[in-house]
Amino acid sequence: MFFTGRSHRDSGWRPGASFLLAVVLGAAVLGPGASARQGTAAEVGVALKALPVEAQTTHRLIREGGPFKYQKDGIVFGNRERLLPRQPRGYYREYTVPTPKSRDRGARRIVCGGLRSVSPDACYYTDDHYASVRLIAP
Repeated sequence: MFFTGRSHRDSGWRPGASFLLAVVLGAAVLGPGASARQGTAAEVGVALKALPVEAQTTHRLIREGGPFKYQKDGIVFGNRERLLPRQPRGYYREYTVPTPKSRDRGARRIVCGGLRSVSPDACYYTDDHYASVRLIAP
């Protein structure tokens, strides 16, 4: 916005109007009970085909019920980072996405939520160990 010598009162701009519009639109996108931070994953999606081949394989194994290479695959994901929509404990499960040349499990994961692990409601991908997550679009 350029300064024209007029105050914001002269321009018709109201400071509360923009904020209110953002809140209303955010609520429509996120749904009831979600905060702006929790909506981050749902707003930024990634196509399954755009993920690394290891992530595509892990996603297929999740839908087939395994077998999984790592003992911790399928454990409950606590969502402590609060990047995913709030759900009861046990709703989310995490799975390792192997990282080539890594000596351990690496930082890549898929987290799926739902009552049935082989047909999850939604899955999310992270390549930075939960610093960020993206909704996997089919």
